[in-house]
Amino acid sequence: MADSNSYPKPTRRLKLGFVGGGQGALIGEVHANGARLSNRWDIVAGALSSNPERAKKSGEDWMLDEDRVYSDYETMAKEESKRSDGIDAVVIVTPNHLHHPVAKCFMEHGIDIVSDKPLTKTVDEARELLQLQQQTGLVFGVTYAYSAHVMVRQAREMINQGMIGEIRQVHVEYFQEWAINITDGGDDAPWRFKREFSGDSMTVADIGTHAAQLASFVCNKPITAVDAEFLVTGAPKELEDTAFMRIRLDKTIPGTLMVSQSAAGTQCGLRIRVHGTKASIDWQQENPESLCYTKLDSPTQVIERGYTAGMLEPATHLVRMPRGHPEALTDAWANLYTEFAIAIDARKQGATLPDNLLNYPGIVDGVNGMLFVDAAIKSNDASDWVECELV
Repeated sequence: MADSNSYPKPTRRLKLGFVGGGQGALIGEVHANGARLSNRWDIVAGALSSNPERAKKSGEDWMLDEDRVYSDYETMAKEESKRSDGIDAVVIVTPNHLHHPVAKCFMEHGIDIVSDKPLTKTVDEARELLQLQQQTGLVFGVTYAYSAHVMVRQAREMINQGMIGEIRQVHVEYFQEWAINITDGGDDAPWRFKREFSGDSMTVADIGTHAAQLASFVCNKPITAVDAEFLVTGAPKELEDTAFMRIRLDKTIPGTLMVSQSAAGTQCGLRIRVHGTKASIDWQQENPESLCYTKLDSPTQVIERGYTAGMLEPATHLVRMPRGHPEALTDAWANLYTEFAIAIDARKQGATLPDNLLNYPGIVDGVNGMLFVDAAIKSNDASDWVECELV
């Protein structure tokens, strides 16, 4: 189980608050369900909407005490930081332009952060949050949840142990169709389509950061350069709904990264393939229980999520059910919230955790994600390769 003896036992259930994620916001429920399934959190407070009536109704739906339902995040941070039973961490599930001010406000009140991605709207905002996190020592988790799938951890460990040999090429893609017939005209256009909320990128900042983080995480190597082309392949809109890139990992490893939110017939098609000198691995998010491992000149071996039979120990830390009892994305979110809780509990207790026990994405991953987006934008503008800054 994910809460097995490989992880420290919790000293208590931590208290969690939300900013954003109220009525009609699917991502809020996704976060909340992951936290609940981890069995390490109680959701006790929220500024779930900037609309007071909607915030109140959302608080009732979430069964929060009336005095812990707030209509603005500043009041929430101030009041929760004063309570003896105040929240241990805040989850930020707002449009991108609010990630920075909300995170800054709660960190200034000594509260740990769990933020949706991309980290911020701009690189400068991301750097400021990194500096504040380094000054405060607070835990800052970023919800690249796909990296908490058991078989993604399995893939990473197989590569770390040299089971595919030296990495020679990497290919990652993420295809969706939801934006194909939507334009950015009118007040009812999704906020992601608008620069004032998203910044200078839509699809690359949204699902492109997932793809980039997955490639870096699985290979345990950073993306160091991109040659990007931004496109609109669906209905007319100002920001891109598709992007194709050549990438370099660790300066020398070639790869491709392709993302689209206007690819008809696709839903959540995240896939990564890593080819080495000895073998390759292939993982697909829509079939997350399986990992294809193919040695040179050999038939494909399909490793199924579970215990033993090819599973490596760091990955089995996160296994929740035996083989034959399916797990899915909700379990990955629960794994992520388990790791966040362990890190935050340890910080509060002044405890030191074993090296490499946790592999949750943090503030550095968030900043590098923003630097990746920035490099991709510059590359598209220049029609040339651009190096990615790293922190």
